[in-house]
Amino acid sequence: MTTAAPTSSQQAPFGEPNPYATPAASVAESRGFSVASLVLGLVSIVASSTFFVPIIGLVLGIMALSREPNTRTMAIWGIVLNAVMLAGTILFAFGAALVGLAFLPFAFL
Repeated sequence: MTTAAPTSSQQAPFGEPNPYATPAASVAESRGFSVASLVLGLVSIVASSTFFVPIIGLVLGIMALSREPNTRTMAIWGIVLNAVMLAGTILFAFGAALVGLAFLPFAFL
């Protein structure tokens, strides 16, 4: 005669958590640097003349590459956007300084 109740070797009790489930909290935490780098990269398009926004986004993107391998694409896009905007800001500042120095002799006329 067999019983209908499962034994411990056939089925786990209902109170035990699923061992194959991925924790949702760790996924949300592991995206922080990548998302911040990408958002600062997009913000640096508007606020690139500050120097600080692209530099912070660039640092966060580089940190995200080493700490968050599953969000590598967002980190790379953040690095690219921030690096391009930082380079553009530096070139603009250098050009403005050259034009200012070129017109400096005419400032006292």
